[in-house]
Amino acid sequence: MIEPQQLMRLAIEKGRESIGAGQSPFACAIAKGDRVLAVEHNAVWRNTDPTAHAEINAIRHACRTLGAIFLEDCTVATTTEPCPMCMAALHWARVREVYYGAAIADAEAAGFNELQLAAADLLRIGKSGVKLHAGLLADECRALFAEWKAHGGRPY
Repeated sequence: MIEPQQLMRLAIEKGRESIGAGQSPFACAIAKGDRVLAVEHNAVWRNTDPTAHAEINAIRHACRTLGAIFLEDCTVATTTEPCPMCMAALHWARVREVYYGAAIADAEAAGFNELQLAAADLLRIGKSGVKLHAGLLADECRALFAEWKAHGGRPY
């Protein structure tokens, strides 16, 4: 089984790739057992699509890879706490667990227009069984925001 730290490091590297491509610093990796199914970054600007968040892109890729709409027994590592849209999609995809690094507050501090609804609160209110783990490699994930700003990044 791929360790969560290893999966997060793949996401962090994809976040750097995203910054280099002129996109925002968000990235997500999904694995099932020892198989990486998807490593994707945010493509909102590239795709002219406000729903093209890293988690959504990774879910789509992982589902196509498996040929299924459910990602049961999958582990997700995402560089920033999932927004309500992404957390709901992860719930609907039936992932087992989600690890995130930076918090929603970190994204807001970087200039992003965030909804102030914590992923944990959404899961609790919705009675979801998804296990959520906060703060994995948080400093490295937060550093992506500084790298993004240094490259002239623009929030949305």
